[in-house]
Amino acid sequence: MENRSFHEDDNKDLAQTTIGKKEKYSFWGEVWKRLRRHKIAVAGGIVVIILYIAVIFAGFLSPYHPNRTFRQHFYHPPTRIQFTDEDGSLTRPYIYGTESVGWGQYEIVEDEKYEIKFIHRGDPHTVGPLTTNLQFFGVEGYDQPLFLLGSDGYGRDLFTRLLYGGRVSMFIGFIAIFISTSIGMMVGGISGYYGGWTDEILMRIAEVIMSIPGFYLLLALAAVMPIDMPSQMRFFFIITILAFRGWAGMARVIRGMVLSAKNEEYVQAARAIGASDKRIIIKHVLPVTTTYVIVSATVAVPGYIILESGLSFIGLGIQEPAASWGNMLSAAMNVTAITGFPWMLIPGFMIFIACLSYNLLGDGLRDALDPKSTIR
Repeated sequence: MENRSFHEDDNKDLAQTTIGKKEKYSFWGEVWKRLRRHKIAVAGGIVVIILYIAVIFAGFLSPYHPNRTFRQHFYHPPTRIQFTDEDGSLTRPYIYGTESVGWGQYEIVEDEKYEIKFIHRGDPHTVGPLTTNLQFFGVEGYDQPLFLLGSDGYGRDLFTRLLYGGRVSMFIGFIAIFISTSIGMMVGGISGYYGGWTDEILMRIAEVIMSIPGFYLLLALAAVMPIDMPSQMRFFFIITILAFRGWAGMARVIRGMVLSAKNEEYVQAARAIGASDKRIIIKHVLPVTTTYVIVSATVAVPGYIILESGLSFIGLGIQEPAASWGNMLSAAMNVTAITGFPWMLIPGFMIFIACLSYNLLGDGLRDALDPKSTIR
């Protein structure tokens, strides 16, 4: 009898532990397992993480300050790094000096060698609240610069400007998404939950907002903004206005999801025990829209990256000397730059990689969050 009681207690504890684990890991644990099986989405997510790490630590990873110019090295091709000496033996990496023989044309001076230093002192940069001149790699002295991806028409290192420019291109979308998502969820949740005249008024406002043409809104904003406004502030202001315009589409989708969720039994039970409308909306209704919001936000980031590039082409984006992938790509607008200096197209390649990786990640998240989908 004692043995039976002992085993029953053991089984009861094991059952409680198992139930607790299932409750804790049932949804998000299953989402993570399904996402890991989506190899392409995992690859996209890894690329996105690498890009963010690179742009966050741009000051440490880049060899120069983004606005540092080398006046004798305009449109310099990517520097070739040497790993062997004249005898073919392995040696520390170094580069040869180069001498200009024409516009964008250089010849190697083998008598001049410059050793590449790692973890050395270079141009000062900020890391959060700190200012340091410690950099991952570079060439000591300024006689011969190291251009991993070449230089632009002002003699600035393209690799450095790519890393610094990625801070704008990769992070500006988060601000707009936060604004549009917050307003869209709030308006859509209230509209769908209360219905009636509240729904009519909010949805009519959303339709008016959606009817405003974005291109003409941009032109109007450009006309009213002060000329002496810094380009970063100008671009942030434009993106914020466009984000306030973009909440309407999300609000309509959230409203439809809330309309179907508010009649579920668990919502009726919460209302029956006296839960407030605010608590019901926040705790029981809006969580139903979590999967849509996550996927929508992931897919929206590439749209803002492309938007930044487009605005730079029409003069409303980040302006020189500040760096962004959009205004760097605008330097390759003519055939001469593309054919003579093809490395100027690298910012466009970075835009393509970032957008593709985000779309692959968003596609995988959509499948992982949808229990009806089949991931092979």
